[in-house]
Amino acid sequence: MKKLPASFLLFLSLALACCQRPEEPTPPARLLPKEQMESLLTELHILEARVDAVNLPQDSARALYNTLQKEVFQRRGITDSVFKQSYRYYAIHNKDLDNIYGSVIDSLTKREEKARAATQAKPLK
Repeated sequence: MKKLPASFLLFLSLALACCQRPEEPTPPARLLPKEQMESLLTELHILEARVDAVNLPQDSARALYNTLQKEVFQRRGITDSVFKQSYRYYAIHNKDLDNIYGSVIDSLTKREEKARAATQAKPLK
């Protein structure tokens, strides 16, 4: 009879351990603020579009993009690992990443509209 309560307690503790919510991941030591991520991702997407427009072979385009990306990171004073850790953190928090990319899309759309308006405003020679 004494084995029944001990085995029941073991089962109960295992069941409770399995049912606990996973711990919230802790932010990385150098988490980029959302506004900085928005600005950085906007710049990186523009950079990617510019490299795409050059029509280089895929390996050359990737090498050029990586070189230019490093320059962007250096200019902004961040490292590739800080960017990746921040991106992973925001990716785990889906709503945050959705909001960040919503702002990126808005920014890119405004830039595209501004560029189109400037192109249409120029008279043809």
